[in-house]
Amino acid sequence: MTDMWVNETLYPYWGQRFSVVRELARVTSEFQDIAIFDSEFHGRVMLLDGVVQITEGDEFVYQEMLAHVPLLAHGEAKSVLIIGAGDGGVLRRVLMHKRVTRAVMVEIDGEVIRLSKEFLPDIGGDAWTDPRAEVIVGDGIDYVKRAPDRSFDIIIVDSTDPIGVGEVLFTDDFYRNCARILTDRGLIVNQCGVPFMQADELRETSARRRNFFPHVTAYVAAVPTYVGGYMTLGWAGKDPALTALPVETIEARARDAGILGTTGYWSPQIHVAAFWLPPYIAKHLPG
Repeated sequence: MTDMWVNETLYPYWGQRFSVVRELARVTSEFQDIAIFDSEFHGRVMLLDGVVQITEGDEFVYQEMLAHVPLLAHGEAKSVLIIGAGDGGVLRRVLMHKRVTRAVMVEIDGEVIRLSKEFLPDIGGDAWTDPRAEVIVGDGIDYVKRAPDRSFDIIIVDSTDPIGVGEVLFTDDFYRNCARILTDRGLIVNQCGVPFMQADELRETSARRRNFFPHVTAYVAAVPTYVGGYMTLGWAGKDPALTALPVETIEARARDAGILGTTGYWSPQIHVAAFWLPPYIAKHLPG
């Protein structure tokens, strides 16, 4: 075992560390410090400003739940906007859905994309060259301001926490524009942190979304390297029925989409159960 360790810096009073086999890249971009290394147990790991973003070992949990849940709940989504997600994993999962004809990904930091393609190629896979994909290095805030009304069925936001470069993705202006560019049954999902440790993030962003969407809730996923228990994925939509579909409906849609049998965490049963929140999480959502 190596004597080199990397300590995550997300919390000042609690943390995790990784045994490092070798450092692969360390770059200071215009926006953040990016580090990628081979770990002893989790495969390759990417840190942004010292905080774990993704590991090869458990990325499937987060990516599957962030992409498959909204797409299968909607059932007819053709146009999807992804903001952030520069590693390509969400894009790859979105493009697994046969109904999707257009997936626009807007990532502000081109270095994240470049380094992911070089050092984490299996996460994005062939998504980068899929003809349905449009990958833009740019500002997601500016993109949603300029996008036409009702131009997307689903918006998926895979950002850092609301500090630094990710802060503007949790504002009133952003959610107002998201509501405008979504279609009649449109919805937006975004990571809202680990509520055991970051309850304010879920509570405050849910309250903001409630100003622009009639139905606001969250669902959960257990991602081992996002320490602190369940991670919440915030949901804001125009049709409340989409979060209360039976297992049979979700399973049928997954079969039609070609998703069944391809996942490591998501399943029709997990999909439905993810919306049944523990009370310590549910209490932070708008009444």
